Amino acid sequence: MNTLTKTDFNFPNQISKYSGKVREVYKIKDDVLVMISTDRLSAFDVVLPKGIPYKGQILNQIACRMLNATSHIVPNWLISSPDPNVSIGEACEPFKVEMVVRGYLSGHAARIYKSGERIICGVKMPEGMIENDKFKNPIITPTTKAENGSHDEDISRKEILSNNIVNEKDYIVLEEYSLKLFNEGTKIAKKQGLILVDTKYEFGKNKNGQIILIDEIHTPDSSRYFYLNSYQDLQNSKLPQKQLSKEFVRQWLIGNGFQGKENQIIPEMSDEYINGVTERYIELYEKITGLKFEKEELNQINNRIENNVLNYFN
Repeated sequence: MNTLTKTDFNFPNQISKYSGKVREVYKIKDDVLVMISTDRLSAFDVVLPKGIPYKGQILNQIACRMLNATSHIVPNWLISSPDPNVSIGEACEPFKVEMVVRGYLSGHAARIYKSGERIICGVKMPEGMIENDKFKNPIITPTTKAENGSHDEDISRKEILSNNIVNEKDYIVLEEYSLKLFNEGTKIAKKQGLILVDTKYEFGKNKNGQIILIDEIHTPDSSRYFYLNSYQDLQNSKLPQKQLSKEFVRQWLIGNGFQGKENQIIPEMSDEYINGVTERYIELYEKITGLKFEKEELNQINNRIENNVLNYFN
């Protein structure tokens, strides 16, 4: 199956390359980044062995649409998208925290709650909730920004400030921006019959010292969505929510004995299962954007990307 799992470009004026779990970032001179969304799939902070066709295109195109749709609320890094898998934008000094906003008791928060804990990242969760219940107000549960190969760790606002990871003045802006973006993302999702359940945001400072939104937003890799029309009935019946996110991959891995822990073996992903994952990603793209997904040609993906980026800079 032809997927984009690795790139190795050498663009004019390129000074560095960084490979994250899913994205590869090329720095051009001192002030421009070329961010390429690959088809790699990560779960439990582990990159799975096989790529997912069209995943990079889907993530990049959703992120670009969402960055453009929220730029009037919070300034962001995006300048252009010359290729379906590529975003070009401002280089920034990133803050070493990810701002996770949760509107519902789902995923990681629900697993903590089931263990009997009622505090997450210094935030108290109410008693008497069941999985996927809505919080009265969205909560912010930050994590540390993991380096290559390490795990993101929960951290409280108090710990961030006392360890001077972010100063208080800047952190207040990060909180304000995160809640504004989550509120706007909720409105966008509702128009499409979806619920934005939780998501993460990353921020940095540009060369002018301005705090701006960076990376991706409101994609299935960074966010969780439920269907609005079935949410309440499923919740009343205490049934699992149908969701559009990476959580279905995590649940499949858990069911096959893998949670990213030491000595656990990643289960084999059949072509049939991988095609099913692609279909779920396409479903989210079409649901959240209201547009039909247009599949790009999968042959010679690397050549296409290189040509489009070079044409942009020329």
